[in-house]
Amino acid sequence: MTALTQETVTGLARQVAVPSYDRSRLTAGIVHFGVGGFHRAHQAMYLDRLMNAGKAFDWAICGVGVLPEDVRMREALTAQDGLYTLVLKHPDGTLEARVIGSIVEYLFAPDDPEAVIEKMAGPAVRIVSLTITEGGYNIHPVTGEFDAEAPAIRADLEPGATPATVFGLVTEALRRRRERGLTPFTIMSCDNVQENGAVARRAFTAFARLADPGLAAWIDGNVAFPGSMVDRITPATTDRDREAVARRFGVRDAWPVVCEPFTQWVLQEGFTDGRPPLEEAGVQVVADVEPYELMKLRLLNAGHQALAYFGYLSGYRYVHEAATDAALAAFLLDYMDIEATPVLRPVPGVDLDAYKRTLIERFSNPEVRDTLARLCAASSDRIPKWVLPVVREQLAGAGEVTRAAAVVASWARYAEGVDESGEPITIVDRLADRLTAIARTQHRRPTAFIANREIFGDLAEDERFVAPYLRTLESLHTKGARATVRELAEPGRRA
Repeated sequence: MTALTQETVTGLARQVAVPSYDRSRLTAGIVHFGVGGFHRAHQAMYLDRLMNAGKAFDWAICGVGVLPEDVRMREALTAQDGLYTLVLKHPDGTLEARVIGSIVEYLFAPDDPEAVIEKMAGPAVRIVSLTITEGGYNIHPVTGEFDAEAPAIRADLEPGATPATVFGLVTEALRRRRERGLTPFTIMSCDNVQENGAVARRAFTAFARLADPGLAAWIDGNVAFPGSMVDRITPATTDRDREAVARRFGVRDAWPVVCEPFTQWVLQEGFTDGRPPLEEAGVQVVADVEPYELMKLRLLNAGHQALAYFGYLSGYRYVHEAATDAALAAFLLDYMDIEATPVLRPVPGVDLDAYKRTLIERFSNPEVRDTLARLCAASSDRIPKWVLPVVREQLAGAGEVTRAAAVVASWARYAEGVDESGEPITIVDRLADRLTAIARTQHRRPTAFIANREIFGDLAEDERFVAPYLRTLESLHTKGARATVRELAEPGRRA
């Protein structure tokens, strides 16, 4: 077994595909915040494709971590010279692996924020990209405004403070570029957020306005914030995955990435200072991302939430188990057909019926072993961005919200923190304590959960949403998840 490093990678070519390019020729043109599994299965992979074709050598990636838990990624990537193994898990059990070489540097901001700022302030960097999670933009889920009172933001705005947040670090780098007469870099969001480019613009300009209104105006007028739609199911890496890479490919990799074979990236044209020729690597570069974005957020991402809580409460622990339960699959398809599809825009070149069938197949892939617990995490960030927009658009017309309301009720039941066998559920959410405390009062006050205006706004006042929500919540408490889903999936329920 061989440890993965730049020195050993060439010798691994018999067991696994390795970079065909000379990595010593690469220079970082992109700084990426949030180097996790998804980024390494997606953006970094597309750039590696270009490099293997002899292109984009000046668009390598410098990864940046800002959170304490990012220390683990720094240690793994630094020890491996930025290399890692990407493993595609096909439904038939076939593993397809290659070593990705597009990440050439990793900086941990708490150790040396100045190094991160200067990296972005230098002329070689022309894109700063982001996978900082749905909640990372510090935008209120109901008002849509930047939260200027968040403690980390207030600390960054103190006179003379050393930047610690992504907003402080990026804004300071842009300030230096303006002073030096350099073209500003593009800020490219790759997060599952509707209108992610516009949300990123709102967040960064709002922070800059609090620090320096003149700089904020310059950023708003000169920095591009292209939107994007990104798609590839990428579960968290497990020790079982590490062992499989070692056993099957003879590679000792501290942090390989496993994912499904499917991948899609739709990217809006319009960059401040150039971009890699990503369309040559399979990226769809378009004028308007929104139709693709809504399709993905309201079908795939919201579909994941439709499976997640009901599936977990039904006793399943993996996504493929839930997706192959006939009642759950029927419920999911009804949600997509009856409630989500009517609030989509026409999607150029996409057969939506085929796309939805493909989603069920992707969710059912037993080899990916994506966990329902992963899908249930960060719900207070995900549900308002993926499910509630469907509810609100349907309520604005004569549409149906029965299934979307049921998804919210399943989250409320899950948030109680105890499953149907009396076993504790670990709630992973920035608002976990508050949400669980509220959820545990809903036996005596059934609307308590949705009365939380910080998340739901005024939905608790709309009877068309409240009625199916309460029916589902009562059924979950009295009949359990499996019986509730069976009833929701009955053919007579279809509109």
